[in-house]
Amino acid sequence: MTTKSTLKPLLALLLLGGSPLLSPTESIAQEVVRQDDDIKKMINQISAENLEQLVRKMVSFGTRHTLSTTTSKKEGIGAAREWVKSEFEKYAKASGGRMTVEMDKFVVKADGRRVPQDTEMANVMAILKGTDPNNDRVIIVGGHLDSRATDVMDAKSKAPGANDDASGVAMVMEMARIMASQKFPATLVFVAFQGEEQGLYGSTHLAERAKKEGWNLVAMQNNDIVGNSFSAESGLHDNTKVRIFSEGTPVNETEEQARLRRTLGTENDSPSRNLARYMELVGEKYVDQMDVVLVHRADRFLRGGDHTPFNRQGFAAVRMSEMNEDFDHQHQDVRKENGKQYGDLPEYMDFEYLRKNTAVNLASMASLGWAPAAPEQVGVLTSNLTNKTDLQWQAPTKGAKPAGYYVLMRETNSSNWEKRFYVTDTKVTLPYSKDNYFFAVQSASAEGHASLPVLPVPVR
Repeated sequence: MTTKSTLKPLLALLLLGGSPLLSPTESIAQEVVRQDDDIKKMINQISAENLEQLVRKMVSFGTRHTLSTTTSKKEGIGAAREWVKSEFEKYAKASGGRMTVEMDKFVVKADGRRVPQDTEMANVMAILKGTDPNNDRVIIVGGHLDSRATDVMDAKSKAPGANDDASGVAMVMEMARIMASQKFPATLVFVAFQGEEQGLYGSTHLAERAKKEGWNLVAMQNNDIVGNSFSAESGLHDNTKVRIFSEGTPVNETEEQARLRRTLGTENDSPSRNLARYMELVGEKYVDQMDVVLVHRADRFLRGGDHTPFNRQGFAAVRMSEMNEDFDHQHQDVRKENGKQYGDLPEYMDFEYLRKNTAVNLASMASLGWAPAAPEQVGVLTSNLTNKTDLQWQAPTKGAKPAGYYVLMRETNSSNWEKRFYVTDTKVTLPYSKDNYFFAVQSASAEGHASLPVLPVPVR
């Protein structure tokens, strides 16, 4: 059967054996799309019913506003945090001791805006330790636990926050439940952030912690508003598309990096943009009837999310959001006006759609978690004028040795990678001009799991 992924712009070509130079027709064969059985099994365990139960439980706390009560065992952000922690601890039992659960508390000083007094906040995290002690890569998936009503300072009124963002936290929890029993060489971190609505405080805390502690954080997948497939304004109902937002030019780019970017024309190739492309390719490979739409913006128009602080610290981080937002049921007090229901209630969610979005995230995180580390010192030779392209790189110094490497290629006016070659050597000469194409290199495992791509820099 022809799958959707075979129809995408990526034309998967297989270059056998690492020959030093091949013509466009030499030793090239159409690559068969391979799906990892373990990833397929995990995806089949994702349950729309489980996701709905998790969302409804979070809604039952009345409000999860960051400034709401932390002493009640039935209402408010404190009770919600404790419940997420207890669920993570249940999931951890399947990990053989490799998954640990942490309530990462921190104090936010009064900011004169959305935090009127010093407030203790906490991110709830489940950390699945990698099995390879020589592989220090970390991958984060997250959503925010806090909710809000129309007035962002209203910590008393009902704020069910079903879609914004119990949907993202439910996704994170379902992934943690399913992935806890698996063994990944990289470390996977599942996070329910607090303080997003008040100013991205939980994600800022964790991003700064990761930077300070020297985490080798290779990817952060933020999921915020991912469970609705209906647009109230247009009446459009579509559960086959989801958006991934990514920054183009890195926000923390140095002047030296900016000069190189301007010279090479790589303003569309930030690490975050290539993480988004990775999620699109892997997600559509495993999830039927799903079109992952790449939006070339850091976030929605003039808005931000929990991936933003990670971008600021120099990490590859993206945001997944539903294709069509329903603003009648987002940031609204629960009420009826003129017979119309407002408020972020679970009745207005599509849990099968949330299941599919969870599958995209799981497939991407698992594939990256099982992949080797990225190649190092990736360069394009510029010592001679030629219409060929000479690429060279080094094997990663940490983790398992790659079985081979994928060399990606696309025309300069194309957004997505169009061709992929496989080589077993750490150099290749391609019969395509570096003037007319972009190239990148990925490490690949024997099972076909690939690292994030690394673009070459000029070398002599």
